Amino acid sequence: MEPISAPRQPISLAKALASFTEQWSPRIVTTVNDYDVRVAKVAGEHLWHAHDHTDEFFLVLDGELHIGLREPAGERTVVLPKGSVFTVPRGIEHKPYARVPTEILVLEPSGTLSVGDRHEEVPDHVDTTTGHTLA
Repeated sequence: MEPISAPRQPISLAKALASFTEQWSPRIVTTVNDYDVRVAKVAGEHLWHAHDHTDEFFLVLDGELHIGLREPAGERTVVLPKGSVFTVPRGIEHKPYARVPTEILVLEPSGTLSVGDRHEEVPDHVDTTTGHTLA
């Protein structure tokens, strides 16, 4: 039996992002080995959460993403303008938020919950998911 592989056609991130309107509700555009490549539209606040067993990679496609971090040395915020990347190390509590509508690409192991392994109460506007398939 042949292993399942990524589609053999290019995927337009613009078309993928245009296919949905929900905020904080990532869509899986492809997989790389055991990792999902997800795109999401974000605005406002996510929630404080941590991924105990994996780092989380962010790429800002459009807009500007802020990520609050609770590190051993204290709290700080990183600001990611369009075209920037940042990796949140495993185990670090973080809270993404966007003051303006923003589009992001996230890379994390398949099956990873969008709200991490530990989190505060999930607000109604945040989708608790391992990623939705594209329509």
